[in-house]
Amino acid sequence: MAESNFTRFVEVGRVVLLKAGPSAGSIAVIAEIIDHNRALIDGPSTGVPRQAYPYKHLSLTPLKLTKLPRGAGTGIVKKQFEQEAVSAKWEKSAWAQKRAAVQKRRELNDFGRFKLTILKKQRRDGVRKALKKAKKA
Repeated sequence: MAESNFTRFVEVGRVVLLKAGPSAGSIAVIAEIIDHNRALIDGPSTGVPRQAYPYKHLSLTPLKLTKLPRGAGTGIVKKQFEQEAVSAKWEKSAWAQKRAAVQKRRELNDFGRFKLTILKKQRRDGVRKALKKAKKA
C-alpha cells in the first residue's frame, strides 16, 4: 500500500483553528466525527461552545490531544486540554505568531503606520551603511 503524504487527519483529539463564525480565530478540539461534512468540536478553555461545525470552516493544526476518547464530554476535553498545555503550544507555534503579527499590523492607525515606515527606513539605512563599510574593508 502506498504511503500517504498527509500528516494532519480529521480525527478525535485533533486541535483545529476556526476560520468562520462567531468564534473565528479560536482553537478547539474535535470531540467526535459526525459525518463526512461535520465534526463535533469543543473548546472549553478557549471559549468555544460545544457544537457541530463543518470541515470547510476548520483548519487542522499539527497539534493533537493524545488518548482522548470518542465523544468525550466537555470536562474530559478541558482536563486533557490543560494537562497537555495545548494553548501554550499553540501560542509558541509559528502559525499563531504570524496570525498575531498580522492582527497587530491590521490594528495600526495612520500614525502607527507612519512610525513603522520611519523605523524601516532607519533599519534599511543601517544595513546599507554596514554593507558599504564591509565592502571597503
